Amino acid sequence: MQNAVLITIGDEILSGNTVDTNSNFIATELKNIGIKVSQIITISDEIETIKETLKLAFETGDLIITTGGLGPTRDDKTKKALAEFFDDEIALDEPTFEHLKAYMERRGRIEILERNREQAFVPTKSTVFQNHYGTAPCMMMQQNGKLSFSLPGVPYEVKPLIKDQIIPYLKEKFNLNYISTRIVSVVGIPESILADEIEEWELALPENLALSYLPVGTRVKLRLTATGIDENLLQIQLENEIQKLFPIIGENIIATSEDKIEKILGEILSEKELTISTAESCTGGELSILLTSNPGSSKYFIGGMVAYATEMKINILHVSESTVERFTVVSEEVSREMADGCQNLFKTDISLSTTGVAGPGKGEDGKDVGTVYYTIRVKNKSESFKLHLPHLDRQDFVFFVSQKILQDLVGILIRK
Repeated sequence: MQNAVLITIGDEILSGNTVDTNSNFIATELKNIGIKVSQIITISDEIETIKETLKLAFETGDLIITTGGLGPTRDDKTKKALAEFFDDEIALDEPTFEHLKAYMERRGRIEILERNREQAFVPTKSTVFQNHYGTAPCMMMQQNGKLSFSLPGVPYEVKPLIKDQIIPYLKEKFNLNYISTRIVSVVGIPESILADEIEEWELALPENLALSYLPVGTRVKLRLTATGIDENLLQIQLENEIQKLFPIIGENIIATSEDKIEKILGEILSEKELTISTAESCTGGELSILLTSNPGSSKYFIGGMVAYATEMKINILHVSESTVERFTVVSEEVSREMADGCQNLFKTDISLSTTGVAGPGKGEDGKDVGTVYYTIRVKNKSESFKLHLPHLDRQDFVFFVSQKILQDLVGILIRK
């Protein structure tokens, strides 16, 4: 088994009302056991569309996993499409009905058992993987040695089905290669120039290694993926190739393991035993969210505040009124005083501050949309920066700025 095709079924995904997080999760889990996802397809909940997509998937993939389209009502189309595609019929599966009954009893909802009875009807050729966190079972079917799994669409039902049942089943049934991945985070070099600088190294990579360029804001993540039968040897091989990069671009490498900037920073803060706090305006708490997303962040993150209104900057962070009057609230000077006040308030080694205009309208002081000043204060030294990002909408602006600030802090700390 070499590659998989993921099919997401549901008009709510196509309309943009719901984000497909299942495919990302499933692709990651499959990668960890050596199965590459070659396609991710999103389709509407229509019988003919499902059948046509299954046909295409079986032509190109060894493993097909569908999510969504399984409901308790008689107009469910996914099971009907499966039955027609596999030339099968749908019938009541007694073990599944008993499982459903026990599930309802445990939750004190036995009175709605009959309304959900249809969930126990499955194609007769299918092998059922019982769902312990919902009412729709997972159904596995086979065609010419290839497998398809049909799962419900609710993420908290998908994850345990994949991790606890489907992945162990695939590992036991197939002799799979390992796939190991390492991320090298590079800053200070545009992607095109970086590609030129490491071209000779890239061309000399062994055949079982693949390289991908993944730009994230002003950072470029180099993803190295190795495939083979010995996981330990793959890790050694990846490390050897990464070490060859340091003589070429070593001063621009900020990490060689974690790929999320908040995790990279968290490791550095823990290692150096530094504490950090935040004073945010235009980023609205995003810095704090990123910093606290790491397990163990309580070791270094002391606290933060969103001083959105000008009076909060003055009253709590002790930004000078005269500074605001002279330079306006969106200014380098105010961001510096915010960082000073934040560090004094929380008694931390590091403080971060932001003040800017996320949009869609201009700021109260007339500053253009997309203008932001931020200050990074480490011990008794401050560095301030300005960005102008008028092309980004509000949400993208907040995300980009927050990522950039943490990236800049990482750069400052690894230079010390």
